[in-house]
Amino acid sequence: MPYFDAASAAPLHPVARQALLAALDEGWADPARLYREGRRARLLLDAAREAAAEAVGCRPDELVFTSSGTTAVHAGIAGALSGRRRVGRHLAHSAVEHSSVLHAAAAHEAAGGSCTEVPVDRSGAVDPAAYAAALRADTALACLQSANHEVGTEQPVAEVAALCAGAGVPLLVDAAQSLGWGPVPAGWSLLTASAHKWGGPAGVGLLAVRKGTRFSPQGPGGERESGRAPGFENLPAIVAAAASLRAVRGEAAAEAVRLRALVDRIRSVVAERVPDVEVVGDPVGRLPHLVTFSCLYVDGETLLHELDRKEFSVSSGSSCTSSTLTPSHVLKAMGVLSEGNVRVSLPRGTAGADVDRFLEVLPGVVAEVRERLGAPVSAPPSPAPAASRVVDALGRRCPIPVIELAKVIGEVAVGATVTVLADDEAARLDIPAWCEMRGQEYVGEEPADRGSAYVVRRLG
Repeated sequence: MPYFDAASAAPLHPVARQALLAALDEGWADPARLYREGRRARLLLDAAREAAAEAVGCRPDELVFTSSGTTAVHAGIAGALSGRRRVGRHLAHSAVEHSSVLHAAAAHEAAGGSCTEVPVDRSGAVDPAAYAAALRADTALACLQSANHEVGTEQPVAEVAALCAGAGVPLLVDAAQSLGWGPVPAGWSLLTASAHKWGGPAGVGLLAVRKGTRFSPQGPGGERESGRAPGFENLPAIVAAAASLRAVRGEAAAEAVRLRALVDRIRSVVAERVPDVEVVGDPVGRLPHLVTFSCLYVDGETLLHELDRKEFSVSSGSSCTSSTLTPSHVLKAMGVLSEGNVRVSLPRGTAGADVDRFLEVLPGVVAEVRERLGAPVSAPPSPAPAASRVVDALGRRCPIPVIELAKVIGEVAVGATVTVLADDEAARLDIPAWCEMRGQEYVGEEPADRGSAYVVRRLG
């Protein structure tokens, strides 16, 4: 069964498996002890730290291992904010950061700090000038991911790092998605990553803090990992994580070329074979293995289930597949369609034949889901266009409000409006996106007794 969700968790690399098994035999002792078994474990830990530091581009004594990438992010943000509390309590971050950054920012605000969210363009990238404008005299820390986890867009890290350095603000880079493909551009002050994103075992994160960066670890302290990651090290997993990072880096150049070609094929063929689809993310400045697209008039949860039945494992940022029933904050920040969203992230070694079969299966699956939901094939003719229409889609989840809009838009005169009443959060994003895709005018959102009223003007 083809697994196309490497952005969530990459399959364990063979080198990681070998290193893990070997370290279970050799690295079980306490590396802080001075007897023979402890010294052997310490040698393994030191070697893993040196290998990881080389891949990150920092000194070994600047890098610590944590229990996850999320833990690394939380520790990095809290420690940097505390270390620079005399400067101020302002945090800047992009609108498309990983949820771990957003949760840390929310906790910071709840504790009395302030945050500025830097917007992104429709491709998902920040404008360096806009990021510079978010920096203030009291900014203690800035955060920017190296590449987006949902759409693959690479961020202008080097430019933003230079601007932050000029303002005297340290920059924390979340490199979870990109570190396995290559080093992050220089200029960062703190860096975090997660081993299961590159084919290492789950439960290992990296936190690197450059010398000279003010940093004060928060929470109860410990004697291990420079006091920045308390608790006994999971040495076998750490050894496997470092070994696999070195291995995937060695394979990255050739594999990136191969997977980029497969992703380029997905991007072009999906747009050709699936009607009413939006391929999102930067088409050039992106990770080599990841592509995201959204399909109009499709229930994302049903689409993923149907693809799973066809033996394809993919992910989604659609609100229809989330427990919160709200669209992905990344897609929302980009202003793109969220319904029927599919994220395909190819693991290393993906066969071209599997991608070809996916492209053969997808159009039929999308068509079946649309037919099941009663989506319009084309706008119905109207012999006597009405002046305006109101569509009541209250209590109905995506993509039904958009489907109902599409069914009646042809029944109003050119220049007249359709008002959609909806209380599904996704409608706020998907109705404007539908207008963009179908060449209609989105007038705006108005208050209603329940939910909101979304007004669309027919242009043609």
